[in-house]
Amino acid sequence: MDRHKRVRWLIFICSLLLVTVSIVSCGTGREVRILHMNDFHGFAMPYKPYGCDNVQGGLAYLAGVADTLRAEKPSLLLAAGDMIQGNNWANLFQGKSTIEAMNAMAFDAMVVGNHEFDFGKEVLEARVSEAGFPVLGANVAGVKGLKPYMIKEVNGLRVAVIGVVTDDTPVSTHPKNVVGLGFTVPAESVAKYISEVKNRSDIVVVLSHLGSAADEELARKVAGIDLIVGGHSHTKLERPVMVGKTAIVQAFEHAKALGVVDLTVRDGMVEAKSHLEHIRPVPRSADKALAAIVEKYQRHVDERMSVVVGEAGTDLDGENVRLRETNLGDFMADIMRETSGADVAIINGGGIRTSIAGGPIKVNDVYSAAPFDNYIVAIKLTGQQIRETLEHGVSGVEEKEGRFPQVSGLTFRYDRSREKGKRVGEVLVGGKPLVPEQEYIVATNDFLAAGGDGYKAFGDAVRSSRDFSVIGGAMKGEKLVYNDGGRWLRDVIVEYIKTHKRVSPTVEGRIRETTK
Repeated sequence: MDRHKRVRWLIFICSLLLVTVSIVSCGTGREVRILHMNDFHGFAMPYKPYGCDNVQGGLAYLAGVADTLRAEKPSLLLAAGDMIQGNNWANLFQGKSTIEAMNAMAFDAMVVGNHEFDFGKEVLEARVSEAGFPVLGANVAGVKGLKPYMIKEVNGLRVAVIGVVTDDTPVSTHPKNVVGLGFTVPAESVAKYISEVKNRSDIVVVLSHLGSAADEELARKVAGIDLIVGGHSHTKLERPVMVGKTAIVQAFEHAKALGVVDLTVRDGMVEAKSHLEHIRPVPRSADKALAAIVEKYQRHVDERMSVVVGEAGTDLDGENVRLRETNLGDFMADIMRETSGADVAIINGGGIRTSIAGGPIKVNDVYSAAPFDNYIVAIKLTGQQIRETLEHGVSGVEEKEGRFPQVSGLTFRYDRSREKGKRVGEVLVGGKPLVPEQEYIVATNDFLAAGGDGYKAFGDAVRSSRDFSVIGGAMKGEKLVYNDGGRWLRDVIVEYIKTHKRVSPTVEGRIRETTK
């Protein structure tokens, strides 16, 4: 072979090698799939949401979808909090049912949500010990078994998952549930642990129970997060929200959707594609093992909860209680005011969790709408304190915060376009203008009376009592004029319906929003 032929041959071989290297380089991206759910709240059975004609959700059906998606690609299954509390399927067993189901589904990790604390520290620690997966809480101190993060290798990629919960947890659960616990600022904890895991991982995921807006703020403040898997705000994100290089996802609520994120790592960069799988109870699509677990616990629920106690002449709206007055909010506030003999009742919309459909009302319906272990109290507040309470209640309406008030015995106007703290206009009690210096008896629940949901005026009034104390979980004090710690609010509602047989509350215009 002459010299020219050898040169041409070498050029050809080198070109072939370059093409081969280029092809290999372009194909070196590795993938991992993140499947995620959030704000399950124990809704294991399919149900028809208020105002919707279609039955949605069902944990066994979600598990079936997860099985199919896991079979397609190497995956992690994550839960972004509020899993063990809410619906009777979880509440009657203090979340034990949920953990059993999650173990059967082989979850890889979950972060605690604020409602994981609703049964108290001891119960939470028991659920954590039963979990066959890490339960995360990087910004929580004092709960045995919680871990700040985990690192797991999937398809040759090291995935670090850091879990954080809202630092508002001490005011969004009953104060007695967080005695002795510490909650640090989420961004500080995330930054701390990113520095610890960044050299040991290829992908950094924050499993967040902060809410969608707070997730975006976290992404702006803290560098190095590839993906935030969110919860708390029950947000339905069909596609990821991008803040810089951080993708943010959230999968709605109540097992009605499963989030799917496909992450590709190529040349040190992480790319994210995301969508939601909406869950429908399609025959033969359920995971059989999960269906057996769901049905086992549901049989116990049905035995206790299937008794019909009365009839609703109309649908009772528990879906919009964080945005405006609803007939269910009016109904519950009226019962509390009537039972306690108060002048006024003010409750937090977030304490009402589901609607009650028109027709026969079962015990289960009431327990689902009012699932928390709260009881009725009545407290003396001045007119000025009532105004401050209402201001606080409407201060988070844009974010659909649970503190939005449902009321009885009073009417008020507010304007959300005004500065927070200066939104409430005219307030009438019994049809008469509110007198700032006058004392009124205000019915509420023990959660708000202890300062829950940030209702400072209630907490301050109770603590100002000279003989204030808490004995066996029940409050005492001179400002407290009614205090029935022996009956849960939901049981009072059941008895009221039994007595009246048929209820048909309407929206009466107690809360009016000024619009321009």
